[in-house]
Amino acid sequence: MPGTGTAALGWALLAGALLLLLPPLPVLPQPQPQPQPQRRDVQETEAHFNITYTDWVDAKLLHIYAFNHSVRRNRTEGVRVSVNVLSEHKDRPVLFVVRQKEAVVSFQVPLILRGLYQRKYAYQEVSRTLCQPQTKAEVETQHFYVDVSTLSVNTSYQLRVTRVENFVLRTNERFSFNATAAQPQYFKYEFPEELDSVIVKVTSAMAFPCSVISIQDILCPVYDLDNNVAFIGMYQTMTKKAAITVQKKDFPSHSFYVVVVVKTEDEACGGALPYYPLSKNSSPDEPVDQHNRQKMLEVMVSPAITSEAYVSSVLFCLSIFLSFYVLTLLIACWEGCRQHKRKGLLSAMDSPSLDTGHSHSIPDSFLGRAYDSYGYGSFGNGSSSSTEGVTDSLGSTEVSYSYVGQEQFKRRTSSTPTRPLSIPMGERSLENVAGRPRLDSLSSVEEDDYDTLADIDYDKNVIRTKKYLCVADLARKDKRVLRKKYQIYFWNIATIAVFYALPVIQLVITYQTVVNVTGNQDICYYNFLCAHPLGNLSAFNNILSNLGYVLLGLLFLLIILQREINYNRALLRNDAHALECGIPKHFGLFYAMGTALMMEGLLSACYHVCPNYTNFQFDTSFMYMIAGLCMLKLYQKRHPDINASAYSAYACLALVIFFSVVGVVFGKGNTAFWIVFSVIHIVATLLLSTQLYYMGRWKLDSGILRRILHVLYTDCVRQCSGPMYVDRMVLLVMGNIINWSLAAYGLIVRPNDFASYLLAIGICNLLLYFAFYIIMKLRSGERIKLIPLLCIISTSVVWGFALFFFFQGLSTWQKTPAESREHNRDCILLDFFDDHDIWHFLSSIAMFGSFLVLLTLDDDLDCVQRDKIYVF
Repeated sequence: MPGTGTAALGWALLAGALLLLLPPLPVLPQPQPQPQPQRRDVQETEAHFNITYTDWVDAKLLHIYAFNHSVRRNRTEGVRVSVNVLSEHKDRPVLFVVRQKEAVVSFQVPLILRGLYQRKYAYQEVSRTLCQPQTKAEVETQHFYVDVSTLSVNTSYQLRVTRVENFVLRTNERFSFNATAAQPQYFKYEFPEELDSVIVKVTSAMAFPCSVISIQDILCPVYDLDNNVAFIGMYQTMTKKAAITVQKKDFPSHSFYVVVVVKTEDEACGGALPYYPLSKNSSPDEPVDQHNRQKMLEVMVSPAITSEAYVSSVLFCLSIFLSFYVLTLLIACWEGCRQHKRKGLLSAMDSPSLDTGHSHSIPDSFLGRAYDSYGYGSFGNGSSSSTEGVTDSLGSTEVSYSYVGQEQFKRRTSSTPTRPLSIPMGERSLENVAGRPRLDSLSSVEEDDYDTLADIDYDKNVIRTKKYLCVADLARKDKRVLRKKYQIYFWNIATIAVFYALPVIQLVITYQTVVNVTGNQDICYYNFLCAHPLGNLSAFNNILSNLGYVLLGLLFLLIILQREINYNRALLRNDAHALECGIPKHFGLFYAMGTALMMEGLLSACYHVCPNYTNFQFDTSFMYMIAGLCMLKLYQKRHPDINASAYSAYACLALVIFFSVVGVVFGKGNTAFWIVFSVIHIVATLLLSTQLYYMGRWKLDSGILRRILHVLYTDCVRQCSGPMYVDRMVLLVMGNIINWSLAAYGLIVRPNDFASYLLAIGICNLLLYFAFYIIMKLRSGERIKLIPLLCIISTSVVWGFALFFFFQGLSTWQKTPAESREHNRDCILLDFFDDHDIWHFLSSIAMFGSFLVLLTLDDDLDCVQRDKIYVF
């Protein structure tokens, strides 16, 4: 019908118009056909041990080698996989995957290991020992597979699987082997029933290449590459020697692996970094092939000491030092009995005669030996060369101090006329002395009130600049003030000890904890061939050997305490000899010396908990203090009024310790530091020399140069006159020569061990002053009694042996840990103590003997008036 067709056409046109008005619909992309995954052929081979398989692999081929072997419960055999990739496509390595029962080991070849500064090193030949799973059956057949795959094209390789001979190490049997960075080695050791600890010793005739020795538990996988060997267990770097003590209690299976890895670089062992070649066509990130980094090593596992050895060594150490207590007690008893007899003789001679009614006269020579009844002359129970005087000053403005021998410095002779027991002292009488109490309260005495005599302000220049001085000239200050002044030495060092020791102990405990947790044995510089652990301590023997410092320091304090008690008793009796004869008694410095000796033992023990570069000052700080205190005490003997105060003395010692730290940290090879230190050393020597020569009667101010020029003009130009104080000038000239020589030596040689160099300066000056003191003592007609003479001889011998063991040098933190272990040596005493432990024993005894020398050196002057004792 025409109408129907027309209507249909209209509807069609309307629909077309609507479609034109609507936005076009998005066209959906047609799905593209996905590429089919590349089919990889799998080739499986039943492989056998000790056969080299040479084959090729590419991206379309996967090789699987199936191995099987019998495992016995009571026998462990090592299995080693060795591969060598013959292709040079380093950008597309070959992947080897070893699938075992309880572990999977994978590695690529070329093997890329990184060194310092992210340097890459490539290795074409790789060998790995497989971790051995445990079995409970008597005999079990275990299978493992080696999968070889790559994305490169036609890569040739060689594969060989072998059994490791001598995989299980035996006690006291040496085994030699080779290792490289890509061919590490590890072996198993099982503790016998009778052993609780062993020492694993690894040695090599060649220092480089650097290697790492690790002790790991029997776990899979074994970390045996340079980039993961430090993950677990204990480890240390090695050049020629390495030793690790292993305890059975630390390994539940009572067995462990000894892993040996050669490092890619020698920098960790102190060697130089290798030349890193960079050609024009190569990238800086391109790996370097190392071919000849192979090392021959030898391993041996030896039994460590037993628990009985620990007990016997502790008892040995205690018996040595407690014997000094017994010897001191015996000498004190012998001296007491001898003096008791002489006291009775003196009482009989002092009693009035029946015929004349006068007291008997005795010679001076007898008094010098016999008047020790109050105990000044023995170091066991006497009081000779020490104390803070607890008396007030006997001197006053009306007393005339005279000096015998002003015309010439003469020797005293023993041929003197006899005199009564009540000794006249120049123009002074002891009647007023005996009538006054000697122990006064110190509550109102201030430390700053040094000069309490009315004439002291104008009398100093007169007395101290005399050509010849006696002790009485330099012992004029109030003894109560001096007592308090020298007590400060003890209280200051006690305070220093507390504040110094507490953080030190906390720090070394932290060090030891870090070593135990991380297993990094390069942190501490032990003598690993003679380091016996106990509890958490890695080297108990090095700590135990410091016990002598503590025990002998305590014994010295007890001796000083006994002397002080006896001296105070003599003062209460108003004894004339205690009041006016002998070297003035001051105990404060002696107490400080004994405390310093004990602290040296404590801090040396703390240092040896983990000796290293960062805590060396723990072992040397109180050595400097001991040397300084000994020089101060030696000077104080004849110069009690002008000795340094505790504050200035400890400030100077703190400055020495500061330079010690700065020298070790910054002084190695630093020319500027050595120039500055040498200048300071020389200037300090000159200032101290001036202070000693003029007895403190000079000033350092703006006019010092003018006064120096004036002295040079008047003494050298205007008239050529010699020095006024010849003996002092001789000492100071010798001291300046030695110190200038030491400064020149340090500036030219620049020794690496700055701490020992600084300590040597102090010891040389102490020995020089001590030798000068002995020579001048004998030159002035004084004598050395038997006990100090024996102490001098025996102490000198002990010091000689001690220094011999000190210079053995069993370790040094100035080198790398691996280089330090080259100096390690076995124990030499009771299989427990090494050379350095013997140094601790002997040096503690020698220091104790040196202190006794200072204590008893002037015992012969106990009955000599102070205005007859020369100052030098």
